[in-house]
Amino acid sequence: MSLPREVLPGRTYMITRRCSGRRFLLRPDQETNNAFIYCLAVAAQRFGIQVIFTYAGSNHHHTGIIDPEGRFPDFLAYFHKYVAKCQNALRGRFENFWSSEHASVVRLVERDDILKKMIYALTNPVKDPLVDHVWEWPGVNSYGATVDGTILTATRPAHFFRKDGIMPETVTLPLTRPQGFEDMAAEEFAALIKARVAAAEESAAADRRTKGINVLGRERILKQDWRARPKSAEPHFKLSPRVAAMNQWARIEALTRNTHFIAAYVSAKGKFADGSRDVVFPAGTWWLRKHAKVRCADAVPAPT
Repeated sequence: MSLPREVLPGRTYMITRRCSGRRFLLRPDQETNNAFIYCLAVAAQRFGIQVIFTYAGSNHHHTGIIDPEGRFPDFLAYFHKYVAKCQNALRGRFENFWSSEHASVVRLVERDDILKKMIYALTNPVKDPLVDHVWEWPGVNSYGATVDGTILTATRPAHFFRKDGIMPETVTLPLTRPQGFEDMAAEEFAALIKARVAAAEESAAADRRTKGINVLGRERILKQDWRARPKSAEPHFKLSPRVAAMNQWARIEALTRNTHFIAAYVSAKGKFADGSRDVVFPAGTWWLRKHAKVRCADAVPAPT
């Protein structure tokens, strides 16, 4: 059983989820790209989530979010459920779509941590190495919308949702400026992202030249069998961090807070299991508050 997680309003996270067996179940094509954006936009609207960035690789995705209301667990369950249903319907599958491992949810503590993970996600296809430049990736990548100031749009996937159902015919997904960059002009922020992406592209190109390898390229990516998987060995038993903070003291503060929350939660849960119904769980308790209606301390917006 995984450790409890403190869920407080106002935090920023990067979400990562991998497909079952690392298969290319999200291999880019028009239906897949549209369904991914559609499900993400609907889930974000439903649970009040603000999307900062998103990238869908052939067998995983990275998505950065702000959670103003402390509802990201519901958002994740809804988003991942409908992506899986849409893609399984498209591929004629009935088995698990996502890996049995829990989704990785990493809290991004400060503005530089958000920017670092954002560039990491957007340049993922360059580093893999799949394409020379981010804009060449044929799948979902919010880089273009970020630098152009445009909004992602999608239509209801006809291969899964009923035409006369309750799901909207079209949806839009505006991207939210990361916390800490709100005061930058749009052109200034776009220039920052362009510069960081260009630097990552050049670094990846230099690394490929040193190793003597080439990118796979758009054409071969689109021709990949969605049943296939990478030939490299699958990593196991890797650490799954919950906090990303380059600043040592911010990292220590966040980890200390996690430790205190877990200790308070475990203590309260033990008393609750012994029959006490007046026990107060720490602020940030999510599952038991929602499903068992336990009492919780008042939540205050968490520092970002």
